[in-house]
Amino acid sequence: MSLKVLEKGGQFSVFIRLLKATQEDVTLNGQLNNTNNAITIFAPSDSAFSSLKSGTLNSLNDQEKAELVQFHIIPQFLSSSQFQTVSNPLTTQAGSGGRLELNVTTTGNSVNITTGLTNTSVSGTIYTDNQLAVYQVDKVLLPLDIFTPKPPTPAPAPEKTKKRSKAAASPESPADASGAVSFAVLNNVVFFGVCMVAAIYSL
Repeated sequence: MSLKVLEKGGQFSVFIRLLKATQEDVTLNGQLNNTNNAITIFAPSDSAFSSLKSGTLNSLNDQEKAELVQFHIIPQFLSSSQFQTVSNPLTTQAGSGGRLELNVTTTGNSVNITTGLTNTSVSGTIYTDNQLAVYQVDKVLLPLDIFTPKPPTPAPAPEKTKKRSKAAASPESPADASGAVSFAVLNNVVFFGVCMVAAIYSL
């Protein structure tokens, strides 16, 4: 359904090619076969792709191409009037989180889309029913997740080395030393007592 709509539009050959290459067309058709699902697509025109920096698409790996396509797909139906009341940021098919979401604002009848890298507006309605809405955009929506450096992964906290206590480091702990001293004193007392008894008997 989505490809036929885009093909009929006549100026979305690059986007169609990406949909097929990433098999997102199969995913979309599977979703639309379930009447409980609804989709909104922001379809960049061929001129939108032409305005990208040379080599942009070729620099992406397969996963990034799929993410780029998914970033143009909203997993809910949005009519033109709903853009005025929709809650931002919009979660895209690429996922949630600030690096994979976009914002939609309206000024009069104009619908503006911002990604953090791209600012553009909806330039026309290609198709709409109660399940699928397809809108033309004249710039490719560039997600932060692909086109800006990813934040560094926090380094693991260094393991705390256990300091050996002075007690453990010394041959005998203070408790052991005091015990040894007490035992020596006791021995001296006993020895003195024995000597006294012996002296008395020798008298």
